[in-house]
Amino acid sequence: MASKQKMGYKCRIATVFLLLLASIAALVAVAVIQDAWKAEEYGMEYGIVIDSGSSRSNIFVYQWPGDKQNETGIVTELKNCRVDGSPISEIKVDPKKDAKTLDGFRKCMKEVKEMIPSEKHRTTPLFLGATAGMRLLHEKDEQKSNEVLESLREYLGSLPFMFQNASIISGQEEGLYGWITVNYLMGNLFHGNLWNKYLHPEGAETVGSMDLGGASTQIAFAIPEAQSGPDYMYVKLYGYDYFVYTHSYLCYGKNEAEKRVLDKIVQSSSNPSYIENPCYPQGFNVTLKASTIYDTECTTKPKNYNPDQDLFLVGTPDSEVCGDIVKSIFDFKTCSSSHCGFNGVEQPPVRGDFLAYAGYFYIARAVLNEGLTDFSDFNASINTFCHTEWTLLKKQKDWISERYLRTYCFAAHYVFTLLADGYKFDEETWKNINFTQQVKSTNIGWSLGYMLSMSNMLPSEVKVIPPMTNPLFAGLIFLFSALTIVTVVAVFIFLIRACY
Repeated sequence: MASKQKMGYKCRIATVFLLLLASIAALVAVAVIQDAWKAEEYGMEYGIVIDSGSSRSNIFVYQWPGDKQNETGIVTELKNCRVDGSPISEIKVDPKKDAKTLDGFRKCMKEVKEMIPSEKHRTTPLFLGATAGMRLLHEKDEQKSNEVLESLREYLGSLPFMFQNASIISGQEEGLYGWITVNYLMGNLFHGNLWNKYLHPEGAETVGSMDLGGASTQIAFAIPEAQSGPDYMYVKLYGYDYFVYTHSYLCYGKNEAEKRVLDKIVQSSSNPSYIENPCYPQGFNVTLKASTIYDTECTTKPKNYNPDQDLFLVGTPDSEVCGDIVKSIFDFKTCSSSHCGFNGVEQPPVRGDFLAYAGYFYIARAVLNEGLTDFSDFNASINTFCHTEWTLLKKQKDWISERYLRTYCFAAHYVFTLLADGYKFDEETWKNINFTQQVKSTNIGWSLGYMLSMSNMLPSEVKVIPPMTNPLFAGLIFLFSALTIVTVVAVFIFLIRACY
């Protein structure tokens, strides 16, 4: 009988110990599961980039999932709002024009605020990048350019977004960000697989980027290995390294180049009241103020300059003469390295495919009515365009504003000279140029590339979702903690009884 009692006592002790171990194991398991099995939920992130160019400002809104791929956001464009009024390089001159420009900013920013969820306003970064127009103003009047940027910082800082900075970006940066935009949109930097993961495309080749703005023009393309120099840049995207050649030519944007050509034409004429312009069509004439040509750092003011002087220009079309005048604003002879673009600037030989956008697209479309052509076709089309009478030209190109149409003979010669003589595209490599405005319904420009680069440095908001709700987790912890305490007490009681 005593033996049976002793055996039963041992069984009870063993059962209590087993229960104690089970409760401790359950307690640990619940804690580990709650910590190790928690999920991370990323929301959508937003960013705003204001592209303040020499002609106007555009406000772009971008979004990307917080779950970045190799630390870079998969960015899409949500909105492109064109700001009414003058470019920022022309503010602080006429209060009425300044008020119109500020109203344009307010109108766009109102639309932006309505588009981005209010709970995201505080964490949405806002950048303003000024390009060639402000670069020229900075050279001409540094104090004024600083005042313009400071007034914009004050306004943008008052908005409910996470304002970062308003600054003038360099020409090299503008070219690099344009290159990033082009290759991102074309899928050359990553692609999705069946598991919705983004991978680096096997054997993918990047394409070159050529941007023609109002005050500057940029070229950028990847090179096989790193080289030293101010125009060679390194960038890391989606976990991969790229070496890019990029250069920006200030004063060689379409508008500033036209002023330089007009200066050549005006200076060669002895009669300002009747100036023959070989780059204007037959039947067209216009009166320009001297200031429209010389109120810039890109042209040299003549002696006895009068900004209000009227200059009467008459179209006397001669495509060959026009082309010669265009070539005269370039220096193709100076070169201190093995390969140069123009004006003595080092440039490796162009390689691979190129996208030519912005001004390139509009000029090619006006002359060719399509974006693809070969070297000789482009050259022949210029001659035909330049010798088309003004009235007929307006009928043929009724979708182009007369303000721009009158400039396209010069502009076409300019594009051809820039590409063929400047960047050294020949009959073979010309076939690799695609004149385009968009890729996948998205406008090409530097701002998207800028946002992609900035998304590398922007933190994402993460919502941690545990496998168990807080009440359930707390209840299980309480239950197994209580069970552990009870079994410990029971063990203690049994041990006491065993002693006495």
